[in-house]
Amino acid sequence: MLEPSHNNELPVIPGKRYFTIGEVSELCAVKPHVLRYWEQEFPQLKPVKRRGNRRYYQREDVLTIRQIRALLYEDGYTIGGARQRMTDEKDSGMRPVEIQAVIKETIEELEEVLELLKPGR
Repeated sequence: MLEPSHNNELPVIPGKRYFTIGEVSELCAVKPHVLRYWEQEFPQLKPVKRRGNRRYYQREDVLTIRQIRALLYEDGYTIGGARQRMTDEKDSGMRPVEIQAVIKETIEELEEVLELLKPGR
């Protein structure tokens, strides 16, 4: 099982290049059939397909899925609204939610390292 991040939200994304649909499902708290459906609905989501049509997601895909999940489940967007919001962000050059998520995750990881480096541990 993957280790959750500091604030008990979604787990920290491991530093590897490719993730299976099962791993992404766990990292994003979304069932695999939902991920397959979102691939049809969101053009930004393009996992690499290999032998036997197996999907392999990259870190960028995982961040995109987390962004889609937040728009749908936390912000209350419809699929169409979330798709439009993501397209608008891309076209407007705004700081995407995914960059903010990486920054937040990096800060949490650095805080954990600082905790380990404290004297007297």
